[in-house]
Amino acid sequence: MNACILGQPAFVELLLIAVLADGHLLAEGAPGLAKTKAIKALARAIDCTDQRIQFTPDLLPSDLTGTDIYRPEDGSFRFQRGPVFNNFVLADEINRAPAKVQSALLEAMAERQVTVGGVTYPLPDLFLVMATQNPIEQEGTYPLPEAQLDRFLLHVKIDFPDVAAEREILRLVRGEAQGEAIEFGDPLAQEVVFAARREVLATHMAEPVEEYLLQLVQATRRPELYGEDLIGLVTYGASPRGTIALDRCARAHAWRRKRAYVVPEDVQVIARSVLRHRVVMTFEAEADGVTSDDFIETLLARVPVG
Repeated sequence: MNACILGQPAFVELLLIAVLADGHLLAEGAPGLAKTKAIKALARAIDCTDQRIQFTPDLLPSDLTGTDIYRPEDGSFRFQRGPVFNNFVLADEINRAPAKVQSALLEAMAERQVTVGGVTYPLPDLFLVMATQNPIEQEGTYPLPEAQLDRFLLHVKIDFPDVAAEREILRLVRGEAQGEAIEFGDPLAQEVVFAARREVLATHMAEPVEEYLLQLVQATRRPELYGEDLIGLVTYGASPRGTIALDRCARAHAWRRKRAYVVPEDVQVIARSVLRHRVVMTFEAEADGVTSDDFIETLLARVPVG
């Protein structure tokens, strides 16, 4: 994927980790940073379907999930599946949709199913939602509630590429305009992904590393144990779902490096993206310009390893 998504190696890595850890991803970045292209490239690399949904204030839950269509010829109703019934779903500018639409997506993300007219329909076994937020323009948006944020395995912040990468992007776009498409080869079967997930879960985590992971999550809830200057910074720490997410992502990070075991560095590298949206800072901390990223960085420096 790095061949067509240039200048964003960290984003590509975290997207692959989300697939391996069987979770959803929230990507925050300015427009034009290849978020849509990343999902399409992933769907081409794996034998599956993808769909982009543009979230707008007038979007209805049925636009996402589908609806029952009346058939006058026999007087029956037939369920017309919505765009959420795809393997990879890009929810573009998710915070522009009203609460009812976000609630419908929350059920799909959490339960891997949708309910329409009292009937429940299962979603594909391979199912990933990548939602995007534009950090620049916030007018007319509906902030995501903490319960929905917690459903995202990872919260990734995407920055602009450097000059060298942007030069390569220009050359790639010119080549595509001239019909020089990137060859992906044969797509992977979905069973290959499921097998990889089983290997990820089987990756060994020694007890000291597990203890370090647990203490790191505990520190988000009781930061005063690691310094008086951290008192009053956090309203809520990470939930147990955050602990599970950190465990799975650390294993996936180790597996991606062809290791059969997890080391503390795997936990540290992935901790920011797993915890930043699960830690709610106080108004006083926000007024002082202390972000959740700053807070997590401090914890990584102070929570002892082993």
